[in-house]
Amino acid sequence: MAYGRRIPAAFGIVACFAAVSATAGAQESGIVVEAALALAIEDRTPVDTGSSFPADVGRVWLWTKVSGAAGQTVTHVWSHGENEWVVPLQIGANTWRTWSNKTIPAEWTGEWQVEVRDQAGNVLKTVRFTVGSGG
Repeated sequence: MAYGRRIPAAFGIVACFAAVSATAGAQESGIVVEAALALAIEDRTPVDTGSSFPADVGRVWLWTKVSGAAGQTVTHVWSHGENEWVVPLQIGANTWRTWSNKTIPAEWTGEWQVEVRDQAGNVLKTVRFTVGSGG
C-alpha cells in the first residue's frame, strides 16, 4: 500500500493521495467516485464531515475514493462565485483515495462547490457546501 504524500498547489490548495483496496459499483464512464467534505483528513479518512461550515472555517478538504481509473488523472475543481481553482490528482491504482483542500478566507462566505472530473473533463460528481450563514 502506498502512503499519502502532500503535493503543494497554487491558491492554498494541497493535493494528497493514497492507495486502498475496496470494491464499488460501475457508472457509464467506468469510474466510480465517493466524496466527502471534511475539516481534516486523518489516516486517509475524512474527519468532521459536513456540508455547512462557519465563516472562520479556514480550510475545507474534499476526500474522494476513486475506482476504475488506475493510471488516469481526475481533477477537483473548486468554485466560489466566478472564481475557480483546479487541482489535478493522479490515480495510482484501481481503487485510490485522494484529496485536496481549499483555504477559505472568512469573507468568502456563501455557496461553494467542488466538481470531480475525469481526464476528458466529464463531471463524475458534484459536491456543494456553504460557508457562513449558520455553518
